[in-house]
Amino acid sequence: MDKLLIRGGNALHGEVLISGAKNAALPELCAALLTDQPVTLINVPQLQDVATMLKLIRNMGVAADRLEDGSLVLNAGTLTNPEAPYELVKTMRASILVLGPLVARCGEARVSLPGGCAIGLRPVDQHIKGLQAMGATITVEQGYMVARAKRLKGARICTDVVTVTGTENLMMAGTLADGVTVIENAAREPEVTDLAHCLTAMGAKISGAGTDVITIEGVAKLHGATTSVIPDRIETGTFVVAAAMTGGDVRVTGARPGHLDAVLAKLRDAGATVETGEDWIHV
Repeated sequence: MDKLLIRGGNALHGEVLISGAKNAALPELCAALLTDQPVTLINVPQLQDVATMLKLIRNMGVAADRLEDGSLVLNAGTLTNPEAPYELVKTMRASILVLGPLVARCGEARVSLPGGCAIGLRPVDQHIKGLQAMGATITVEQGYMVARAKRLKGARICTDVVTVTGTENLMMAGTLADGVTVIENAAREPEVTDLAHCLTAMGAKISGAGTDVITIEGVAKLHGATTSVIPDRIETGTFVVAAAMTGGDVRVTGARPGHLDAVLAKLRDAGATVETGEDWIHV
């Protein structure tokens, strides 16, 4: 699609169901790499990045099937190839999220650098420093990060910058590490909290998610689980703001109003009437 043509002037009316959050679904797809048992994810959006991540983990030998109700069943018991090739990683930087789970479970990983370039050009260096603190040896060979560790060790990690994917990668790695891992200056986004919820359902021991200090007590093994991806707060915000700016009347369902407190407060300040329930917003 070369362009979008929007003819404005119409108030928006109606009800819309919010999709699952892509930025929560992607790390949770990677979390399935941590166990040899099936993991079922509900409310996974059908987006290109999700399709790319599924292609990536299938390339590793993981079975991934979408059921009629839209949920995904992932089985990494068949994982045979802990590698993320450049052809797939270059199209989606979130592919770096496979690094922590692969090293933690398989003891090795070969993951292409997102741009096939130096580590420091994106905050991939925070992922690397954290895993090295946990005892992994990491080298760069022909544009690939090659990480190895017989078993990761718990460590205290303070990231130089707040990084969502870095926090998620290290949190996943810590679930199977020997000992306690503490991530300081951790990201506090709802997607990080949702990943912690997913990992906890799989048997991980995590506290502090949603704050800037997350503590993970490593366990010997994780098991399968069924968990639902949180609704997309960006999609939710788009529809409620569109309702207000067009003078419309819109109700969004399957939402988490608590994830948009600041946005809803600003809409009220601007003169919009906003009502909320447990899983809906009416503007």
